[in-house]
Amino acid sequence: MTGNFIGNTPEQTFDLGEKFSRDLRGGDVILLKGELGAGKTLFAKGILHGLGYDADEVTSPSFTLVNLYKTNDLDVYHIDLWRLDAMSNASDAVGLDEILEDPKAVAIIEWSDRLASMPAAKRIIEISVSGDGDDPRVIDVSVRDAPDRSG
Repeated sequence: MTGNFIGNTPEQTFDLGEKFSRDLRGGDVILLKGELGAGKTLFAKGILHGLGYDADEVTSPSFTLVNLYKTNDLDVYHIDLWRLDAMSNASDAVGLDEILEDPKAVAIIEWSDRLASMPAAKRIIEISVSGDGDDPRVIDVSVRDAPDRSG
């Protein structure tokens, strides 16, 4: 699911996350980008709901840095790098390399601009959420396979 989407209400933003979850597989890294209050966590809640997790149990990991949600098929690591500055090694701080060793792992990373380098994922999914207040949310989704590192 790639392209540009509009969420006119919070419910539509949640629903887009839910629909997006259908294409996820182990090894995916989702880079969620957007300003504070744009709806990144709401989109993540939609993803987890689509994977069978109770959305009311999903909270922002702003202070814990990482929340793990085990679904029937995937282990979803919801990561928030907001509290880390760009000069820190954010990937090491949250154990991203170890997370991605799990073949069932999917990482949803908010504030991914704080990563010094792209993680060694099977597939990188970039999602940009823009808009604030009562304005509609514009959600841009792009997907790329990670380069072959075997050679």
